[in-house]
Formats: sequence, C-alpha cells, structure tokens
Amino acid sequence: MKKVLLCEPNISEGIDREIIEDVIAQVRQFEEIKILDVSSDADHNRSVFTYLGEPEVVLHATQKMAARAIELIDMRKHHGSHPRMGAVDVVPFIPVRGMEIAEGVEISRQFGRFIGGLGVPVYYYEEAALRPEREKLPDIRKGQYEALSAKMKDPAWVPDEGPAVFNPQSGALVTGVRFPLVAFNVNLRTTDISIAEKIAKAIRHINGGFRYVRAMGLSLEDKGMVQVSMNLINYSKTPIPRVFEAIHAEARRFGVNVAGTELVGPVPLGAMEEVLKYYLQAHDFKMDQIIENALLD
Repeated sequence: MKKVLLCEPNISEGIDREIIEDVIAQVRQFEEIKILDVSSDADHNRSVFTYLGEPEVVLHATQKMAARAIELIDMRKHHGSHPRMGAVDVVPFIPVRGMEIAEGVEISRQFGRFIGGLGVPVYYYEEAALRPEREKLPDIRKGQYEALSAKMKDPAWVPDEGPAVFNPQSGALVTGVRFPLVAFNVNLRTTDISIAEKIAKAIRHINGGFRYVRAMGLSLEDKGMVQVSMNLINYSKTPIPRVFEAIHAEARRFGVNVAGTELVGPVPLGAMEEVLKYYLQAHDFKMDQIIENALLD
C-alpha cells in the first residue's frame, strides 16, 4: 500500500492574491502532489492549503512553500481576526494511509529542522511535542505574535528548533502531527461580537464545553455578522451535529439566528457519517454503503 501524508499549512496572508498564489505555486511544482483545497479569508487574513502525497514529496513541497512564505510575508504589517504567531503559523502533518504516527513525527521534525535553519524559531506540538505544556496549539500561541519577543526570553519558551531570539519579520512556526480535524464555523445574524464570544465559551472544552472543541468568537465585518470559529479536533468523539445543535440552541437564547455554516478545507468522509445519521435519522447507515468508497484502494 502506498503511503499517503496530508499537510495543511496555515499562512498569515489572506488578502494579497499575488502572495497567496506565489506561495501555493511552490507546491504546484510537484506533479505528484494532489492539492485538495486553497482557502483564504480576508477577515482572518489567513490562508489554509490542503494537499497530500507520498511523505518525502510532501516534505519537500512544504519546505519550498514555507521558505517562500517566510520570504514574502512580514508579520510587522499583519492584522487579522484569527490568532497567529508567525508568517507560516502552523504546519500540521496528518498520516492518511499506510503510515504510523511515528513516521509522521519524523517528517515534522525534518521540516522543523529545515525551518530552524532559515532562522525562524520552531515549536513542536500535538504528537510531535517534546514537552507536555507544548502539546496544544493555543497554549503555544498564547499572546500571539505581539507577545513573542518577551515570551522567548523565558527559559520555559526556548524554541525546539532555530534561534532562541525573536524574528520580527517571520515570528515563529508550530509544526507537528495530529488527528484529522474539522475546521467548522457557524455564522450568526448579528454584529454583537460578545454573543459569539459567549457561545464559543459555552461550547469549548477549556471552559467546560465539549471535550474535543476549540472555539472563539470572531467579527466578520465585511459580512455584517459574527462567527463562532471552531476546530473539532476529534470528530469521532465530538460529532459535527452535536456541536451545531448546541450552538443553534445558544443562539436562540440570545434571540439570534444562524446565518449559515462553513467547512474550511476538505473534510474526512468519516466526519460526515454522523451528519447523515443525525439529520436523516439513518441510524444503521454504514460508510461502505457509499458507492465511491468501493473505488478506493
């Protein structure tokens, strides 16, 4: 069985189309790579690329992509509603087929050493974390880019790779290996950001909500709405319908309607199983009933 590795880098540029296209063009040079999605958000000022292929090819493509983004993006000029710490903010590697977690961790470490060699501080997270306090991305990114200079003077936050000094242009990069997450956003018909923040607080794990949900409230100024922006870090243990229905109920409590939802980037087929079971009440449905599944080797 051919090994398949997925990568989903997030860069801190979601407005300048020339920069975004220049950066993703580095990945397009690799014919063996399949690009699944390129998502850019002007409010977040952030782009997410999703692509997959054989592990070594994915590693080389990601190195070229990141090097170009580091060259083009200046964090001293960056403003956006999404938390961020660096020009290339986070680069997760996700084993998809024929790979053990340990193999993915080694790929992430090779990538981290490469980035460190470019003069950018690197932190490992999730399965690649070298310290327990660095397992979770929000913990590493606390304070964001603006706090990074002071944070790196603390011995507890010396980077895992690269220089232990602040890089004002590029900030710092986080990389590691994780379970396939679902980036799921719910837009609300209100401009009151406090409502989105209260709902996010009610559903996220850190405040006593769902175990595998990270959430924040964001303002979508160009749409005249607010958003509950989420990462569902284990969709099998906290399914999409459960989270959506909780947000819908909370929104009603504030007299606000849901305007729509967004799935950012590709979604694992398994994540949609619970959606189908819940909303069609097809409790005995199995994924092997999907015709296209039979085409996968």
